[in-house]
Amino acid sequence: MLINELSKRAGVTIHTIRYYENLGLIKGTVNEEIKTNNYKSYDDNTVERLEIILEAKEVGFTLAEIRTLLHNWFENSNPKAETLELFKLKIQDINHKIRQFKQIKKRLEKVCDELENGKCINE
Repeated sequence: MLINELSKRAGVTIHTIRYYENLGLIKGTVNEEIKTNNYKSYDDNTVERLEIILEAKEVGFTLAEIRTLLHNWFENSNPKAETLELFKLKIQDINHKIRQFKQIKKRLEKVCDELENGKCINE
């Protein structure tokens, strides 16, 4: 399929596809027999890779982490242990961020209380 169809099937823009291709996360192929254009062709594997990229981004993985996920999923003969470790590290990272956000929330609530109770200096 050409990039337009890939864009529609995966639900991403052509710009996004080219960006991920420039990063090496996906790869199109050029038909060497056709010399009049440089159109790339993409297969169903690329759709699956894009779906993994989008889902991984949605849950907070970085592009570097996504590269590792894709490598483990498509190129590693036994990806379970490495993939599991990556997921566990992401969970630890999320737990750390949750603790940070809770601390920030407490600080903001304290400032709101002070403002509501007239303890603010600049009134």
